[in-house]
Amino acid sequence: MRIAVVGATGMVGEIMLKVLAERNFPVTELIPVASEKSIGKEIEFKGTKYKVVGMQTAVDMKADIAVFSAGGDTSLEWAPKFAAAGTTVIDNSSAWRMDPTKKLVVPEINASVLTKEDKIIANPNCSTIQMVLALAPLHKKYNIKRIIVSTYQSITGTGVKAVKQLENEYAGIQGDMAYKYPIHRNAIPHCDSFEENGYTKEEMKLVRETQKILGDNTIRVTATAVRVPVVGGHSEAVNVEFTNDFDVNEVREILHNTDGVVVQDNLDTFTYPMPLYAEGKNDVFVGRIRRDESQPNTLNMWIVADNLRKGAATNTIQIAEYLIAAGLV
Repeated sequence: MRIAVVGATGMVGEIMLKVLAERNFPVTELIPVASEKSIGKEIEFKGTKYKVVGMQTAVDMKADIAVFSAGGDTSLEWAPKFAAAGTTVIDNSSAWRMDPTKKLVVPEINASVLTKEDKIIANPNCSTIQMVLALAPLHKKYNIKRIIVSTYQSITGTGVKAVKQLENEYAGIQGDMAYKYPIHRNAIPHCDSFEENGYTKEEMKLVRETQKILGDNTIRVTATAVRVPVVGGHSEAVNVEFTNDFDVNEVREILHNTDGVVVQDNLDTFTYPMPLYAEGKNDVFVGRIRRDESQPNTLNMWIVADNLRKGAATNTIQIAEYLIAAGLV
C-alpha cells in the first residue's frame, strides 16, 4: 500500500503517522505531503526517514490511499486531483462532509455504504464522531427523537497556536492569541465561526452530520459548543429523547457491547470519563448514564474522547483499514 499523508507535519498529521505505526497498517511506501514551506523536511516513520514532498509530486506518485488533514481549502483544490489520478482520498476537513455525493463515515456505524466508486470519503467532525458512536446502537434499539448536546472542547481542536496560547498564559507570557479572549481559567462559548442563525459552524456540524451518519433527518439536534482549557480531548453532556422507553442497565449493556466504546460508570468508585484519561487512547468513553427524571423516555450521558485520535486520525485510518479489508482499494 502506497499511502500519502497530506498535512503530515501538522498536529493531526503527526497523530495519523503514529496511528498508522501503532496499528501496523500495511504501508509499503509512505508519502508525507505538506505545504511549500515544509518540502524537503524529513519525518521519521517506523525507523525510516522520508522527505516531505509537495502536492503535485504526491499526485504524480499515484498513492493507493491519501489521508488528508490540511484544511478545507486545500481539500477542495487537491482531493479531486488525487482522485482523478486513481487515489482514494479520506478527508479530515469539513470540505466534503455535507456533499450529497460523498459518504460521511464512522466505520463502526456505516462503513458498509462504501464502494469502489467512492474516491473521496469524508471523515466527520471530532465532536460528532464520539457522540454518534455512542448513540447509533441506542437509536437502533429505542429510536432517537431529539438530542441536546453541550460540548467542552479541547484547545487541540484549534491547533498548535491554541496550545501555545494556553502554555503562555499559564506562564504569564504575552504571546500570539489563537482566541479573542484568554483561555486559561476561562470557558469560551464559541467554536468556529457564527452562522446566520446564531449558532456556530461547530454546533451546526453536530446537527447536520449526526442526521447524515445515522441516516435519519427526523432526529432533532440542538448544540452548544464551548472551548475549555483542556488538552486531552473533548467532553460532551448529551441528553437524548427516545420514542421508546429503555432500561438503564440495558443501555449500559448495549454500550458495553459496542465496538470502540468503553463504559466507565461506577459511582461507588467515582469512575466516569475524563479527558485526562482519554488522551492518547482510540476509544470513546461513556459514563454518568442516567434517566432524565424531568421527562419520559429520556437519557443523560457524559461522552469523552481524544479529539485528535478517534475524533480525527484514528477514524481516518480505520476507514482506510476497512477499504483494504473489503477489497475496495
